[in-house]
Amino acid sequence: MIKPIKTKKDYNTALARVYKLMQKELKAGSSLADELEVLPILVEAYEMPINKAYKP
Repeated sequence: MIKPIKTKKDYNTALARVYKLMQKELKAGSSLADELEVLPILVEAYEMPINKAYKP
């Protein structure tokens, strides 16, 4: 399930999930392929310096 990354734990979980998905051969257009497309965007947004001021 895709959800916002709000904490360091969420971040680490998302990174692990991206790694796990990258190890698989995913069919284009599948829900897992879509998840792999979206999760890195969320990870990158969390990593952006401007967001560090708003993290709990």
